[in-house]
Amino acid sequence: MSDLAGKGCEIIVPFDERQPLRDIEKSIIKKFRKNLWSKFIKAIKAYNLVEDGDKIAIAISGGKDSLLMAKMFQELKRHGQVKFEIEFIAMDPGYHEDIRKLLIDNCDYLDIPIHLFDSKIFEIADEIAKDYPCYMCARMRRGALYSKAQELGCNKLALGHHYDDVIETTMLNLLCAGNFKTMLPKLDSTNFDGIKIIRPLYYIREEHIIKFIQTSGIWPLNCACMVAAKKTGNKRYEIKDLIKNLGTNFKDVEKSIFKASENVNVDSVLGWQIDGEKHSFMERHE
Repeated sequence: MSDLAGKGCEIIVPFDERQPLRDIEKSIIKKFRKNLWSKFIKAIKAYNLVEDGDKIAIAISGGKDSLLMAKMFQELKRHGQVKFEIEFIAMDPGYHEDIRKLLIDNCDYLDIPIHLFDSKIFEIADEIAKDYPCYMCARMRRGALYSKAQELGCNKLALGHHYDDVIETTMLNLLCAGNFKTMLPKLDSTNFDGIKIIRPLYYIREEHIIKFIQTSGIWPLNCACMVAAKKTGNKRYEIKDLIKNLGTNFKDVEKSIFKASENVNVDSVLGWQIDGEKHSFMERHE
């Protein structure tokens, strides 16, 4: 399988062979209950992510995060009290044929019935943003997922962003974009009426997702991008390393970054923006 990693981004190599499906499902609510299942339920309740009557499109990239999210939604539907429907959508943006097969094999083994559809997003993103195609690719993939969710009659689109994605995005905006903006657990689509994005892994640390995947023995995809594999200077990876290094000198630095986005003191900032309209602290002094 190491040859696959060379054709895209890194593939996490599990320590064990693939576990029986039933054991994988049980481990989510038993062995990993504290760090996975409980955090999943906490986010759903805290941000009211799943409601009666929802029809939720679960975006499956084939990576570790989305595979876990799919299985947790199946468990929630099986044992939860809220009545909702789910559709699993997976897009092939131009994977190598071996990567596509790995995605399908994993979903088949995990009993995740995906709606797999094709696009040429890798190719298009490389053409229109050759130096740094990742941002363009992410936007185009999001739009394609929205369209598929809308086609299937869904009112929500679940994405597999986790706790570490949230703090990395916060720091990325602070250091590279000059603004204080984080990744929200729920927001309305600006281009697709009637659809909300939800992020049910919001409280789950990446290290616990990796442990689950390694225990399960599943070989997940990462980004599996034929384009990004040839590029260098990915700022998100630099931010990830920066936060890790900060942790050696600052206790619980990840928690502090996360909490900072919950505790913005508007009385002590120079400016802020609401619904696209900018405001200055000077307004309070006029």
